[in-house]
Amino acid sequence: MGMQVGGGGDEDEVVSAINTTPLVDVMLVLLIIFLITIPVATHTITVKLPMDANQPTRTAIDNVVIAVTSKGQAYWGETPLNGYADLESHLEHAAAQKPQPQIQIRGDMAAKYEAVGKVVAACQQAGIIHIDFITEQPHG
Repeated sequence: MGMQVGGGGDEDEVVSAINTTPLVDVMLVLLIIFLITIPVATHTITVKLPMDANQPTRTAIDNVVIAVTSKGQAYWGETPLNGYADLESHLEHAAAQKPQPQIQIRGDMAAKYEAVGKVVAACQQAGIIHIDFITEQPHG
């Protein structure tokens, strides 16, 4: 590459070549970064996910419905329960039956999670095998 000093007639010539070396360097660096990070981002532990089993609940005479109101009051059928101990005694009696009745929990949409969670925990402690949540079909 020489530099021309002096009066040549080529001074007004426009250089139309673009130097692409920096662009190629940047692209190679990005390619290497992507090749290193993509296997890390896509690596997951293989698990078998459950299939959707949303089925309408069959109402039977033996089913026990526990309702939880928006204020946290629990009902065994239509009978109000007097605290956690009352709920536990009802559940222990239900767990001792052969076959066990199906427990269906109807929690009000405005009920706190804690109130419904206490019912589920009591069912687990009593040894209830089958617990369902009763919900409404979404309208849409």
